[in-house]
Amino acid sequence: MVDTWLIVGLGNPGPRYAPTRHNIGQMVTDELARRRGETFREHRAGARVVETWLRPGSDKLVLAKPNSFMNVSGTPVAALARFYSVTPERTVIVHDELDIPFDALRLKTGGGHGGHNGVRDVARALGTPDFPRVRVGVGRPPGRQDPADWVLSPFGKDERDTLPVLVSDAADAVELLVGEGLLAAQQKHHAPR
Repeated sequence: MVDTWLIVGLGNPGPRYAPTRHNIGQMVTDELARRRGETFREHRAGARVVETWLRPGSDKLVLAKPNSFMNVSGTPVAALARFYSVTPERTVIVHDELDIPFDALRLKTGGGHGGHNGVRDVARALGTPDFPRVRVGVGRPPGRQDPADWVLSPFGKDERDTLPVLVSDAADAVELLVGEGLLAAQQKHHAPR
């Protein structure tokens, strides 16, 4: 039997936010779609989606980018989960994480939201915090810069040089999580480079 996984890249809509730290989750879903030669299309749940496969004959993947702003991501995520009959255990949220250094990944299921309003809203809408997360490190802002301003700013030049590798690694982590499970993905992606 084929299982369906919902892979959601959190971010903010529009070109103004596309290159920002807060949109790294959507950059990862873009990479997953690119690997499969697919293009996102509008879905009535308030998101852009790609329906594809992990690999031919294996689990179905629904890649999604909500059209809502980050802080209200839960409504489209819950609507997509209902539409595709996907449980929270198979709803993977890919998002930026201030408490992880830039160019590092951490994966987990459940736990708190760590002050991330998008994750908080998804947990509220799904009725549980028990969903897998691929947390992509963007690091803390320098000095006294407001974290909200930091995540809404574009990556710096040095970060942009490394960003394609980080996005590719995060896409690999999603594929490994779906294909072999959380522990296998953690063992590979939590190790230092």
